[in-house]
Parts: sequence; C-alpha cells; structure tokens
Amino acid sequence: MPGTSGLRSGTRHMFARGFRNHGLIPLTVYLRNYKVGDYVDIKVHGAVHKGMPHKWYQGKTGVIWNVTKRALGVEINKRVGNRIMSKRIHVRVEHVQPSRCREDYLARRVSNDAARAAAKKSGEPAPVNKRIAAQPRPGYMLTNVKLETITAIPYDIIKEGLQ
Repeated sequence: MPGTSGLRSGTRHMFARGFRNHGLIPLTVYLRNYKVGDYVDIKVHGAVHKGMPHKWYQGKTGVIWNVTKRALGVEINKRVGNRIMSKRIHVRVEHVQPSRCREDYLARRVSNDAARAAAKKSGEPAPVNKRIAAQPRPGYMLTNVKLETITAIPYDIIKEGLQ
C-alpha cells in the first residue's frame, strides 16, 4: 500500500482517546465559556468528525477571534516555507481546550504589581522585577579531606573456586 497520503493519514495514535478516557464526552466541554482573545489549545477529539481541524493543527495554541454557537474561530501562526502565516480556522468546541500558557505570566504580573504597590506605599523605589536565568553555583574549598588510593584486586578463578 504505497503512497498513503489521505487527509487523516498518520493519525491512528494522534487522534486516539487517552487511556481510560473513552466513552461519553463530559458536559464541561459544551458548557465552558470562551471569549474573544482567550488562548486555546487544539486537541482533536477523534470521535467527533464535524468541525475537526487538519492534523497539522493538533497540539497548536491559538487565540480566539470568533465565537459561534458550536464552534470557535482560532487564529494560529503557521510556518509555510520561510515565512510565518497567520491562519484563521473554525473548530468545534470538542476539539479545543483552554490553554495554560499564560498562567505563569498572569501570576507573575499579580506578584509584581503587589511588590510595586508595597514599595510605593513605603516610599522606596520600584523593585526590579526582571527574571534572571539560573546562575552558576558558587565555588567552595574542601577541608580536612584525606586522600585514599583505591586499586582493583585481580580476580583469580582458580583461587576463588567455582560455587
């Protein structure tokens, strides 16, 4: 069977449900509210064929630009050749889940704002809130260490004997 190049080729495991995740779709999927500007991850639900995005979009994160009754318009950056194009696709809500990509940023923004407000209240200059990459560990000297030379003991099968 050479040349398998259909629309869903190579998606046997990609679109499969996870371990112990088979069965009915939870109602949360349908009752969740989405707003324009929210970040969502595209995760295709193999049992729902309507509104299914192309396999290339599996696992990609995009921004919602349109909300309809049963679907969401998602804008995704796609690399085509040597350029990055902004693609707008409509995907049903079964194939989408809210992204957690901004959680760290939002938490960091809240803590930075609190630190800035506390500094302003106490009359100190605003703190520097830049993130710093992990630095090298500081060096240290070993003291009271005795060197011990270890040599290998040759194994003699005749002397040891067979058990």
